[in-house]
Amino acid sequence: MAEPVIRVSSLKTSFRRKGVWLPVVRDVSFDVAAGETVALVGESGSGKSVTAMSLMRLYQPATCRIEGEVRLEGQDLLKLSEGRMRDIRGNRIAMIFQEPMTSLNPSLTISDQISEVLVAHRGLSLKAAVKETLALMEKVRIPSAAKRMEEYPHQLSGGMRQRIMIAMALACRPRLLIADEPTTALDVTIQAQILELIKLLQEEEGMGVLFITHDMGVVAEIADRTIVMYKGEAIERGATEDIFADPQRAYTRALLSAVPKLGSMAGEPGPVRFPLIDVESGDPVEMPAVADTVSAEPVPLLEVRDLTARFDIGGGFLGAVSGRVHAVENVSFDLKAGETLALVGESGCGKSTTGRAIMRLLDANSGSVKLEGREILDLSGKQLRDMRRHIQMIFQDPFASLNPRIEVGDAIAEPLLAHHIASDKKDAREQVADLMVKVGLQPDMAGRFPHEFSGGQRQRLCIARALAMAPQVIVADEAVSALDVSIKAQVINLMLDLQESMGLAYLFISHDMAVVERMSHRVAVMYLGEIVEIGPRRSIFENPQHPYTRRLLEAVPIPDPSRRGIRRGLSNDEIKSPVRPLSYAVPKRAYREVSPGHLVQVFGEDLSNAAAAA
Repeated sequence: MAEPVIRVSSLKTSFRRKGVWLPVVRDVSFDVAAGETVALVGESGSGKSVTAMSLMRLYQPATCRIEGEVRLEGQDLLKLSEGRMRDIRGNRIAMIFQEPMTSLNPSLTISDQISEVLVAHRGLSLKAAVKETLALMEKVRIPSAAKRMEEYPHQLSGGMRQRIMIAMALACRPRLLIADEPTTALDVTIQAQILELIKLLQEEEGMGVLFITHDMGVVAEIADRTIVMYKGEAIERGATEDIFADPQRAYTRALLSAVPKLGSMAGEPGPVRFPLIDVESGDPVEMPAVADTVSAEPVPLLEVRDLTARFDIGGGFLGAVSGRVHAVENVSFDLKAGETLALVGESGCGKSTTGRAIMRLLDANSGSVKLEGREILDLSGKQLRDMRRHIQMIFQDPFASLNPRIEVGDAIAEPLLAHHIASDKKDAREQVADLMVKVGLQPDMAGRFPHEFSGGQRQRLCIARALAMAPQVIVADEAVSALDVSIKAQVINLMLDLQESMGLAYLFISHDMAVVERMSHRVAVMYLGEIVEIGPRRSIFENPQHPYTRRLLEAVPIPDPSRRGIRRGLSNDEIKSPVRPLSYAVPKRAYREVSPGHLVQVFGEDLSNAAAAA
């Protein structure tokens, strides 16, 4: 049998804290063969990224101790000098990181950054390196590569920046490619393109791939073998098909049970909680059915009509306006008490701007937003502050939403006191304790600071703070997208519990179609600032009519290893820019009713690229 590209034996990584070496990765062993993809899976804190960084020896020896063996084609990397490791990094082993914008130099052009790798590792002249850079950019299917070479990272979309990172990683034809959560921050359609690209390039180059992720749908689609990590240890390993079909460990079963599977809601009339499994015992956690909380009252709680938000772009003569971003264009929908309306689409489609305009966190250009018949867009001062008691927002990043300098109990109590909901500080503390219990936290945790909580706990705190106002509507803007799969399932179950007990209405903004399918009553699909399809959840998912909706659904990775051989085909399409010239006249849109409440926009020229891609 041929020697694997890399063989890791009894890897142990420890970090020095206050003079004590604390093991973070313990006794991890695996190998990756040429042309093989091995997935390292687990949730945040499981040790998977530390394992990858240890293979590359990217930690400082003064604070990190790496033991065991890491053999790259027979050569033990842990015994090499730092100078020889620099020759290997980016040359024989390459790495793609999760967030390309933090990995690319914002002050250098794309050409300069890729050429630098070629000059340093392959000894090419600058002229030859530039020529090879163009070839690499074309290899990763970047359209108009010659033009893009002289652009800067901020001028590219997230998907294109990730392709640039892949081009840099492949510059020296590595034997092993480590992909550390390379698609987590990307939209589902861009994610599908990147996964397809990695598979295609792997076939062409014959390299081994170590793919690190917590997304089991991605694992099923790309991995030959899977290693499950938990608390720094590899607790289960095997062929991906076997792991999915017959997981042996309780944690693996819990991880798989929390994965939303597109299509699993077929025939269900309303939202359904995630079926959770206890990590330690492996027993199912009892989950009551979600009651149908949608009010039978025909009068909507929230009415949005022809909402429009545009942003001027400067840069003309003497700083004059040269164009406008048409972020939200004539958006209309209703939301009833106890209902979840999901607003879905890719980054830049206008869904978050819609939520912020409704909250009056930014000013709309025109339109109407009514809460129980009262116009919100005309309010100011005290009236606006009072209105925000009834509409609250949960943001994507809970850590950025909490003040790191104050205890979380004070952060939750602050709006209670500011709006005179609590009579005094003692009353506020009692209400905070009740809210902490309501979101599944202990009351004594109120005395801690945000950094002392996990990501899932911080999001629960943000939910508690939103609930403090006893709102009627909650705008949840990508509220679970940054969470691990099991934590995501727990938070969604919590939101469904609260909706059932309090009659809350959710405007759930997300790009995760599988999550949307499980928790929404109705769905609105946005593209270039417009709603192109809206209707009951079953109608949208079981009978999608608009080509862009079908494109979104087809791009969702399915946690089924039997689909691993299916090739989607590589698309170079990017989402069209919403920037318009000042002379642009917004065309009048027409909608047709497919079934009761299911409306689809009649396809126009602005949507031709979505139709072509579909």
